[in-house]
Amino acid sequence: MQRLASRRKTVFPSGVAAANLLGLTTQAARQGEVATSALSLPRKLVGPDTVIHTRRPEAWSKLSQTDAALLDLLRRAGATSELSPTETIRRTIALLSERSRFWRILGVADTEPPRVRAMLGALGERLGRPAAELRRLRDSLNPLSRFDFGMFTGLANARAWQAKERR
Repeated sequence: MQRLASRRKTVFPSGVAAANLLGLTTQAARQGEVATSALSLPRKLVGPDTVIHTRRPEAWSKLSQTDAALLDLLRRAGATSELSPTETIRRTIALLSERSRFWRILGVADTEPPRVRAMLGALGERLGRPAAELRRLRDSLNPLSRFDFGMFTGLANARAWQAKERR
């Protein structure tokens, strides 16, 4: 996690860099990609070719780089993983089961888009998290909405969490 001295905004890896941090790819992006809760970042700090994803929720500042990288992966529906969908799911579940990580991410889930909350609910259910813990996620979703889970469509319980059918 990198803190900017001027405004105390946190900068996290994003895209391929986040997938690399999570062990989902061995690729190194040709141009950097970062996420921040700031409205912008000084180009002198991150480089002229870096892609900057701004306005991530301020709640991300409480997360570790790995926690934020997992949220970035879910926002992209696993698209940055070079592993198979089955392996991507397996690796994501393993990462979420480490040292209270699921609980920390659940703590900021209300700042994430509905699709991310739905995927997090399906993954939490696969982790065996208590129904009461997942109820807040389920209650935050419009029951008529369907979400593109991307690589996570292969979760056995994806449809129960409003994933669109595979095509």
